[in-house]
Amino acid sequence: MSFNLISITLVAIALAMDAFSVSMTKGFTQKNITKPQILYYGLFFGGFQALMPILGYFCGNAITSIVETLASVIGFVLLLAIGLNMIRESLSSDGEDVSDEFSFKEVTLLAIATSIDAFAVGIAIALLKDSILISAAIIGVVAFAFSIAGIFIGKKIGDYVGDKFQILGGVILILIGIKILLGF
Repeated sequence: MSFNLISITLVAIALAMDAFSVSMTKGFTQKNITKPQILYYGLFFGGFQALMPILGYFCGNAITSIVETLASVIGFVLLLAIGLNMIRESLSSDGEDVSDEFSFKEVTLLAIATSIDAFAVGIAIALLKDSILISAAIIGVVAFAFSIAGIFIGKKIGDYVGDKFQILGGVILILIGIKILLGF
């Protein structure tokens, strides 16, 4: 059994859903996001989604159970910390717009947290003896596209709802972290 083009594309879409959700959150919380920043989000999310299966592919089967356990905990902790920070900033802002800051550290942590599942997919690809480069490229391109789309959709939602939407963004990140931790 192996992944065909349709199968890997469906896997890529499933993997990109967390990146899409987080990107949507950034779209409605970061009011003055620029085109280069949107591109950074797409490149970071797509890049990490492509890199993680490659890492998983080369790590192979030996550490599967350890990695699966730690990966969900790491993803949860990262998203919980970022989500709680968003909520804290929103509640303490007193009308100031603190969510407009762009941070390479934050986008990197978000990209890592949302791409950990792709590591396990890389292990599966190795076990199936499929080509990792084609699969990783498809996964990365899909995550890139979904991230960009998520930001634009989130921006439209944020324009209608208003400033305190950052609280909902923080809650969404925490819920995604719980989903990762519980393995849904």
